[in-house]
Amino acid sequence: MLRALHTFSSWVSSPKGAKSIVAGWLLLVVVLAAAAPSAKKFAISSGEGSVKENTPSAAAQQIMDEQFPSADGLTALLVLKGKQAITAEKRANIRQFSEWLASDSKPQHVAGALPFHRLPEAAQDRLFSEDRKTLLLNVTLEKGLESDRIYDTLKQIREQSGKLGLGELQLEMTGPAGIAADTIALFKNADFVLMLATVGLILVILLLIYRSPLLAVLPLVISGVVYEAVDRVLGLSAKNGWLVVDKQALSIMMILLFAVLTDYCLFVFSRYREQLGKVGSKHDAMRLAMNQVAEPILFSGGTVLVAMIVLFAAVFKPYHYFAPVFAVAMVVILLSGLTLIPAVFTLVGRKAFWPFVPKLEERDARPAGLWAKAGSLVARRPGMTAGVLTVLLLFASLNISGMKYSFNLLKSFPDTASSRQGFELLEQSYPPGQLAPVTVILQSDRPLTEEPQFREKLTSLTGLLAKQTGVESVGPKPDTARGEWPANALSQDKKSVRLQLLVKGNPYDPAALDALNAWRGNSETMLKDSGFDPLRDSLHFAGQTAQQLDVRAMNERDTLVLFSLIGLLITVMLGFQTRSLLIPVYMMLTILLSYAATMGLGWAIAHGLLGYDAISYRLPVYTFVFLVALGVDYNIMLVSRVKEEARKTGWSEAVSRGVSLTGGVISSAGLILAATFGVLMTQPLQELFLFGLTMTIGILIDTFLVRGLLLPSIMVLTGKRKPSSAQPPQVHSS
Repeated sequence: MLRALHTFSSWVSSPKGAKSIVAGWLLLVVVLAAAAPSAKKFAISSGEGSVKENTPSAAAQQIMDEQFPSADGLTALLVLKGKQAITAEKRANIRQFSEWLASDSKPQHVAGALPFHRLPEAAQDRLFSEDRKTLLLNVTLEKGLESDRIYDTLKQIREQSGKLGLGELQLEMTGPAGIAADTIALFKNADFVLMLATVGLILVILLLIYRSPLLAVLPLVISGVVYEAVDRVLGLSAKNGWLVVDKQALSIMMILLFAVLTDYCLFVFSRYREQLGKVGSKHDAMRLAMNQVAEPILFSGGTVLVAMIVLFAAVFKPYHYFAPVFAVAMVVILLSGLTLIPAVFTLVGRKAFWPFVPKLEERDARPAGLWAKAGSLVARRPGMTAGVLTVLLLFASLNISGMKYSFNLLKSFPDTASSRQGFELLEQSYPPGQLAPVTVILQSDRPLTEEPQFREKLTSLTGLLAKQTGVESVGPKPDTARGEWPANALSQDKKSVRLQLLVKGNPYDPAALDALNAWRGNSETMLKDSGFDPLRDSLHFAGQTAQQLDVRAMNERDTLVLFSLIGLLITVMLGFQTRSLLIPVYMMLTILLSYAATMGLGWAIAHGLLGYDAISYRLPVYTFVFLVALGVDYNIMLVSRVKEEARKTGWSEAVSRGVSLTGGVISSAGLILAATFGVLMTQPLQELFLFGLTMTIGILIDTFLVRGLLLPSIMVLTGKRKPSSAQPPQVHSS
């Protein structure tokens, strides 16, 4: 393979090859731009379900849709809050508002609304909170509305409330429709801002580090070309149904693409500049440079690609649907790293480094500066260096045991979001269980009304449900005078009964999830004790709490699968690249230690400094996938350079020189990678903010501590100090 890479590198760096590569990429982008749509046009929000749609809550929802069909779409909960008890005058304004929602002049996509204006005063009173300061109304929208239509509809409702005299009352809109509208509002210009910030930050950092205009601009131009190609390939795939493209994955992919391509540019032109000091021809210099970096780029890109492909093994949609976006992106990024980047720098030649144009030197420059000192320390005191760093990282990792996770999406929204404010107002004013009732469905293979003593058995079942831990109440109740259940509680074929259960406390808290898990486990016993036949009858639980319980189970399963597969496969790949048994294990162990320290420090900041009670349950998986995959890159570059130096000198000296010679470029690449992920901290969602924060911490730890000091120290400790003159120095290898 190495010989094939060298042959290919020779062609890419030749005059004809470099021109052909650049022309081919430009032609590809032009053709794709003309023939394929942008991926954003077909991107979807994947939701929080299973790709197999086989979770208990999904099965319950399917029964609901079949047995209790409805033409209604998402519901918006309108929360009206006064500083004092709502007056009779304001109640009259609310009636006018309710009449408007029921009239022909209501927004086009409103399917229905609670008829507050038609209710008797006593029934209206029950809709108010105990302190009479808060009123809850609901509006149902048409089924299948796009998010932008939902946003526009709720905007019209808000504008009309002000016209009808409700301006003095605080109006917040929450519920599924409110969340959808806020999501649109929060991310309306997010991708543009994200790209602008990413490009601007990379440009500034490159100018500050290299002080060369072309070295700052060329990586961004190359990244722009590659991004356009990736975007159109994904758009074409999504349009034809070959791949599912997730909106959030697209945003993070853009950051990854610009950061990784910039890193590859740094790796290539750092070795290119080194070779330009030794040979006169720019083509020969690039050929020699690519002979050294082509293999590391291939394996570093390959490790990231493997990690992204492993995401296909996840069953949770947000994880699974990251796989196609990032897999396609990494294939194109890797191809450009081996072709477009060397071709562009070959054609530009020494001019790329203006005003610091490299000149021919008679001998190699001796390593100097901070990283030369770090390399010397590693060679002289490997045991002390490795020991101190290991203790520090282990100490930072101890905080992981106290991490708490949130399964409430609204907690990730900013405090100013209407849907979050409305949810919190409801928490303060109404029993928390009303925020997300659990629907309980009793299903049978026969009409239940034909069951002997059906009403008595159903009454017994509701009583048993009400006695379960964590249950506030169960309804509806039978008509005490007639002994009959409400007609809407029975399905049309009489084979299903629908009940509503309210949980005690917040329906998204871990206690509520644990309680519902226990109800599922007790279902068969409750059916038996109430007189039903568990062989013919079954209980199903639908609603947000049931969905989040399944999300927790999927997250636990995927965490175990992804961590295991990614760790194993990347270690195997490192074994092929290093041709060693022990070095890949050391590399992976140091990266895992870096990950643990990152999560511990991230939680200390999020909880101790920022005051968050919990973090998103997705954060550990996202951070692991990207930090491990990207953290391997710099280790591959280091080990590759150490192996190269070991052909000329002793092992300890080779490690020292490897640290010295790669320190500057890898630390620059690490700063850029950390800064680009740090851009996510500007995003409005707490989940993205914390992801950006933890990735920034992790990349800096990996760049300056793990790659710069810890791994080299371990390599010195485990390597053979005095190789024979006949053979190059070796580590314990296969």
